[in-house]
Parts: sequence; structure tokens; C-alpha cells
Amino acid sequence: MEINQQEVREENHKIRYLRFLVDFSILSIQQDDLVFEEAQELVEDVKRAACGLFPGKEETFELIYRPRFNRVIEERYRSSL
Repeated sequence: MEINQQEVREENHKIRYLRFLVDFSILSIQQDDLVFEEAQELVEDVKRAACGLFPGKEETFELIYRPRFNRVIEERYRSSL
């Protein structure tokens, strides 16, 4: 099976965009004045975006990104949980 270079570029672009969304959202949770519920909503927004970019990959999001978000949220809101 031959891989189309344009498809590879598009896939790489989507991966970079998702990485940017995740990193930016983590920084926002760490640094912005969000309440706990807003942080959780932000994670769900990123998940929806990820699933839009990569349909059918919800489990992949849960395995790769959810633990990172949970760790950041726990660190940020530890005293209020």
C-alpha cells in the first residue's frame, strides 16, 4: 500500500495541532484563574476536538492525554478537591 505524501503531511499537521491544543490547555489549567469545573470542561473540549481530528480514537485520548490532564488538575486543585 502506497502512502500519499499529502496524506502524511495532513496527518502530521493534525498531530501537531492536537499537541498544541493539549499543551496550551494544560498551561491554561496551570496558570489561568479557572475554577475546577471550567478546567474539566476544557479537557472535554479538547477531547471533542481530538475526536473530530481523529474519529474513533476516543480510547487513545483516554490512554494518552487523560492521565496528563488528571495529573495537572490534581496538582492545581488539590486543596479544593
